[in-house]
Amino acid sequence: MAGEHEHNAAHGAAHSGIREHMEVIGADGVHLGTVDSIEGDRIKLTKRDASSGFADESHAGHHHYLPLGLVAEVEGDKVRLSANGDVAYAMEQEEDGA
Repeated sequence: MAGEHEHNAAHGAAHSGIREHMEVIGADGVHLGTVDSIEGDRIKLTKRDASSGFADESHAGHHHYLPLGLVAEVEGDKVRLSANGDVAYAMEQEEDGA
């Protein structure tokens, strides 16, 4: 149990530095969006950036979410994920969690 507590504490520390308007990038540096807010255990991306870097425009005009568990580190004004952009994009969720 102690290991689980330490993991959760470290996991939460990485998220504490995430702020509105930070750029979200994949491990490969691909721009995925801009932080709108943190909601529960997810990063809410701005609507404006919902389809950034991807050809599928059906994702434009509404919020998308990324699991906080994907965050590797916060570097200055960037949130770097542990997954490459294409993998993280596939893990994006709609507002209802789907």
